[in-house]
Amino acid sequence: MADFATATEPYRRELLAHCYRILGSVDDAEDVVQETYLRAWRSFESFEGRSSVRNWLYRIATNACLSALSHRSRRFLPSGLGGPADDPLTPLAAAEAQWLHPVPDSMLDPAAIVTARDSLRIALIAALQELPGRQRAVFILRDVLSWPASDVAQVMGTSTAAVKSTLQRARARLEHAPPDVERTVEPGDLSAVLAQYIAAVEEADGAALEQLLRVDARVEATPWRTWFSGRATCVPYLVQQVLGSPGDWRLLPTSANGQPAAVGYHRGRPYGILVLTVTSTGIATINAFGDPALVKRFGFPAHV
Repeated sequence: MADFATATEPYRRELLAHCYRILGSVDDAEDVVQETYLRAWRSFESFEGRSSVRNWLYRIATNACLSALSHRSRRFLPSGLGGPADDPLTPLAAAEAQWLHPVPDSMLDPAAIVTARDSLRIALIAALQELPGRQRAVFILRDVLSWPASDVAQVMGTSTAAVKSTLQRARARLEHAPPDVERTVEPGDLSAVLAQYIAAVEEADGAALEQLLRVDARVEATPWRTWFSGRATCVPYLVQQVLGSPGDWRLLPTSANGQPAAVGYHRGRPYGILVLTVTSTGIATINAFGDPALVKRFGFPAHV
């Protein structure tokens, strides 16, 4: 048992990130990682070392993810259900959907967040949901993690030629719905923007928010299918439907998906997580995940 833990434990956090990229839910990813380690423990004595322990674990985890996907629908952001609303006073319409969830940076490998944080961004995770399971797994292993095609074939239990063919189909499919690939600003510049955003929301200061948002900014908030695009629409929506009065909101800084984020409380009650995509020209996207359970998941108290 000690040998098993020594050999496999160093890969737990990167496996969680891998499963999260495929599944779009940290809860589902944790379940699959637990299942992966259980399966690996049961078969560890028969592991013959024909591949590295890392590749062996990735094969078990990837197959477990594909099995999980066969029983679950894809996960969405509101923008995946239709176009933006033109009127900032549009009543918000809820949707019964399997929503994509953010992942706390505290659960991931800090080194991976620094070197590969763009591969964890909300926009990319949402775009990956457009792909069928096997295409999604191959694309992640090959184009996101930059694994050699031969290693991907080993993990997927197929040939190198099949991997190349699957990857080609995945790339072609993503061309029709490419993720926002504009690079975000460096981590050292994010804390100031997050602090300004928190102050603007807590003070219900629409003018300050307007200064922070890009002209083409978008605001999405689950569980609402209604979302808004363009600063001219987003700011009136936030002012008239969200901010309320100074003190209604309390935001505590955190980070998710390698991006600046805040845990939100509305009038003392847990709201969920707000994740910002920040570029050199301002905040490009506010993804608000209105799920009180996420507050605990991120390690924060239920009430403030």
